[in-house]
Amino acid sequence: MAAVSHEVDLLVVGAGPTGLFAAYYAGFRGMSVAVVDALPEPGGQVTAMYPEKMIFDVAGFPEVRGRDLVAALVEQADQYDPVYLLGRPAAELSEVDDGFLVGVGEGEAVRARAVLVTAGIGEFTPRPLPAGDGWVGRGVVHFIPELSAHSGHDVVVVGGGDSAFDWALALHPVARSVTLVHRRARFRAHPGLVRKVADLGVPLVVDAEVVEIRGDDDGVHEVEIAVAGQERRVLPAQTVVAALGFTADLGPIEQWGLELDKRTIRVDSTMRTNRDRVYAAGDIASYPGKVKLIATGFGEAATAVNNIAVALNPDAHLFPGHSSNMG
Repeated sequence: MAAVSHEVDLLVVGAGPTGLFAAYYAGFRGMSVAVVDALPEPGGQVTAMYPEKMIFDVAGFPEVRGRDLVAALVEQADQYDPVYLLGRPAAELSEVDDGFLVGVGEGEAVRARAVLVTAGIGEFTPRPLPAGDGWVGRGVVHFIPELSAHSGHDVVVVGGGDSAFDWALALHPVARSVTLVHRRARFRAHPGLVRKVADLGVPLVVDAEVVEIRGDDDGVHEVEIAVAGQERRVLPAQTVVAALGFTADLGPIEQWGLELDKRTIRVDSTMRTNRDRVYAAGDIASYPGKVKLIATGFGEAATAVNNIAVALNPDAHLFPGHSSNMG
């Protein structure tokens, strides 16, 4: 049997923006909180996939860089000292007296009176670059937490979606050169984003694929690409960004007995699932008319936490009052 490492009022499953705001709001409501996430850092998809990208639809910010938004959310939540269990995916869930036992790693579990699932799209795995086998971590990357790590590099970005063009745009000011390679003639990325990258003079090599990556123990030195109807070309490269999308699934959460709608969890207007004291918010929550935005997740987190407060203490008020009146 797993050893209980923490006992809390609320376990938040997922440390993305919605989960971080939920941790803050639960602390504001007087709950003890633990946050578990399979990723090694807080921020979820924002940290893993676009930390340098500007986000324009968060209320109160004309624009905010992904990593800065996450840092502010962590600072906000830290007022109430949540416990972070990072790099440890949530596993089995079982009912115990007055709550749940949730496995969060090998031989470890959290006892919680309620659970809030804010796991975004679930566990996501980057699609591999076939020619990159054996080079991941040695020059081939899927995400770029720090742009400065690639300063002065020749960079080849592989892909044709928004992420590929986002990375090309972000890396252009710091890299020695950036080239984008896509296997088709048409791009999935937004046309405005494509134009922005093209206007910077970034070469867009289409109908092409990376067929070989060469280097040594120090990492990648060059890539060979095959272009339809042309001779093969060799490009210098110390960084190869494989922006080929990802696959996602709910992982162990799928076995929790929750009512699912494809890869989302169905909830009611209180964000409650079909299981008592198990709630969901953010992209993973599903209901008619749902709009998947970070801003939506913030509101759902507050709705879920306030209803959890009442579920745990029927004498509590659903609406706690405005925080501006509590300084």
